[in-house]
Amino acid sequence: MIQRIHHLNCVSACPLGGALMDGRSRSLRGRLVCHCILVETEAGLVLLDTGYGLMDVADPVERLSWFFLALLDPDFREELTAVRQIEALGFSARDVRHIVLTHLDFDHAGGLDDFPEAIVHLLTTERETAEAQRTWLDRQRYRPQQWSSRSRWRTYDADAGGGDWFGFAAVRELEGVPPEVLLVPLIGHTFGHAGIAVQHGPRWILMAGDAYFDHREMNLDHPRCRVGLRFYQWMMEQDRAARLVNQQRLRELIDEHGREIHVISSHDPYEFEALTGHPMAQPLEPARFPQHVYAEYPSLVPK
Repeated sequence: MIQRIHHLNCVSACPLGGALMDGRSRSLRGRLVCHCILVETEAGLVLLDTGYGLMDVADPVERLSWFFLALLDPDFREELTAVRQIEALGFSARDVRHIVLTHLDFDHAGGLDDFPEAIVHLLTTERETAEAQRTWLDRQRYRPQQWSSRSRWRTYDADAGGGDWFGFAAVRELEGVPPEVLLVPLIGHTFGHAGIAVQHGPRWILMAGDAYFDHREMNLDHPRCRVGLRFYQWMMEQDRAARLVNQQRLRELIDEHGREIHVISSHDPYEFEALTGHPMAQPLEPARFPQHVYAEYPSLVPK
């Protein structure tokens, strides 16, 4: 059973393009969120995407591509990594039992190394494409330096089996993960890209990953996207036809089931701030407990 959901920004990107990327920056660089979700369950924590990790912050040149470092200039603050925000809630890295990935791009999988006991779930095609390293861009976006967890990866076929979820096929329950968390193939941005659906009470959240970048793209009648984000999506897409089809399916899903399903993407700052009620640059606050709890459990005292 899902007990609680937390929305984390796990290191903002500051891409060249300013307002052409985020619609509000006045400088040469914009600011985009790296939206991850922490799900508290009775069986432990489930993390949806990881953002950048501690080792990315400590040594970005060794871990990441010079191309994307120059283009995105991430705001490498340790307190924004998933593991540090999870610790601020009073948990430890070992409490994260499962990680579910939308895909293996460097800004979604960088924190895998910070969770040494987590089983990692993703689509088979994503693993195969990432490991093949066929093109120059593949070698920039997929970083084996981030994959010490590879022996703990569990993969799922996007082409056969699975069930139906609001018209989306081949949707998978995940081994060892509560049935309220589902992997939903959303091919396009990458050949193995997926959304992650989470049922919390009567409603669902669908983390659509990089299936879209601008919340205005989800307007059924007049979809719009900022010029810089439109270029970035074009540059990064591995299957354009599938990406556009799945964007339209997401628009229709929102139009038909918007009262039941909240669809969010990985990088839109407006979506993130509307959900959390705080600026995206602000990490989660440390967990607060009554003083008698701190007296009994000194390890919970915020650092």
